[in-house]
Amino acid sequence: MSEIVRFSVSVEDELLDKFDEYCQRQQVATRSEAVRQLIREKLTAEAWHSQSHDVAGTLTLVYDHHRPQLQDRLMELQHDHTELIVSTLHTHLDHDLCLEVIVLRGPAAELQSIASRLRGLKGIYRGELVIASAQPE
Repeated sequence: MSEIVRFSVSVEDELLDKFDEYCQRQQVATRSEAVRQLIREKLTAEAWHSQSHDVAGTLTLVYDHHRPQLQDRLMELQHDHTELIVSTLHTHLDHDLCLEVIVLRGPAAELQSIASRLRGLKGIYRGELVIASAQPE
């Protein structure tokens, strides 16, 4: 476990008020925890943009399972990238719609690429990739 380091930050009253409101809305336990989360998010985004670090993520897809060949194409793309795909969860939302959550891990650029290919298939109504650093901060 890392040692906790204390440091001070100077901000304007208005900015601190807005930050406190943010902490309350997000139900963050303390300002320190909120700052830690924001720092982690920024570092993760930087790693994502550098595309050189390993990241972990989820790709959530909502699609029409009646669309011809869509399920076959989804399965084919996933099988072609087993080195990136950790697991999947498939849920039936109603008679026509399915939700699939794909857990991914690997180089940021490769995750972005496979996510784009999967989101781009005909019949996909919604696709959202959420990433997190796969390395401790």
